[in-house]
Amino acid sequence: MIQSIIQLDDEEDRILNIVKAKFGLKNKSQAISLVAKIYADSFLEPELRPEFLEKIHKIKQQTGIRFSDVDELRQHIENA
Repeated sequence: MIQSIIQLDDEEDRILNIVKAKFGLKNKSQAISLVAKIYADSFLEPELRPEFLEKIHKIKQQTGIRFSDVDELRQHIENA
């Protein structure tokens, strides 16, 4: 666990106290951790699972069916 000394202004301190009270946390460290987790979940891009990346790669390698016009597509769909 990393310990840090931080400086907060009055408004930031009040916000942490509100978060602490709202979620029933024991101290401001837990409030800061919760705020950081919520920020990470909301604004940072999630990592993609390797299985998903592999599936996308396979889909990209597939070849599609070309149709000369809409009627040919419709005929293909109706016969499927």
